[in-house]
Order: sequence, then structure tokens, then C-alpha cells
Amino acid sequence: MTFTFSSRRLSALALTAGAAILGLSGLAAPAPLAAQGGAYYTATFAAPVDEDRAVAGGVAWVCRDTTCVANKGSSRPSRVCRGLAREFGEITDFVADGEALEEDKLASCNGK
Repeated sequence: MTFTFSSRRLSALALTAGAAILGLSGLAAPAPLAAQGGAYYTATFAAPVDEDRAVAGGVAWVCRDTTCVANKGSSRPSRVCRGLAREFGEITDFVADGEALEEDKLASCNGK
């Protein structure tokens, strides 16, 4: 049996799986989730994010205000950061597995 999925269906599937993995229901509070160790990535933005949930940088994100969190993806943190910045704008802080992205890598993430 062969399954084929459109990119839209794969994005929806990844987003649903990401939300389920994070154990979220309704509107999540990303900052407390990250503090509890429930997220691998935490990104802070210069301006509030319009979306509550999105797939960017190859991972499913849950966002509130200026913070988004996600589980670990298969790409390098700088690549994940770059994909997220393209989607939502300037990132002021990006943490992967408890380690902040270095200044030069953060600048590169933001396309500077």
C-alpha cells in the first residue's frame, strides 16, 4: 500500500503531531512549558507573533505573544532558527536544548 500526501497535509499532520507531543490542549502557554523542560527549542521575537501554531524550520511550533516553543527537529538549531525567522520575523533569543544560540549565529538566523 502506498500513501501520498500533499505538502499542506504533511504540514497539518506535523503541526497536529507536534501539538500532541507537547501535550497541549487549547491555547498553550509556551514560556511555562519551556521552563518545565517540555520544549527543546524556545524562540523569543522582537514583536508579537500572529499565529498560535505553525510549522516552520521543519518543526511544529506553539506560540503566544513573543514566544514560540517546539520539540526537537532533525536540522541544526541555526537552520531551524532561520526557518522560523523567515516565517515570523526577527528573533531576539533562540535556545536549543538549554543553550542559547551564539550572537553571530543569531544574527545569521535573522539574515544579518
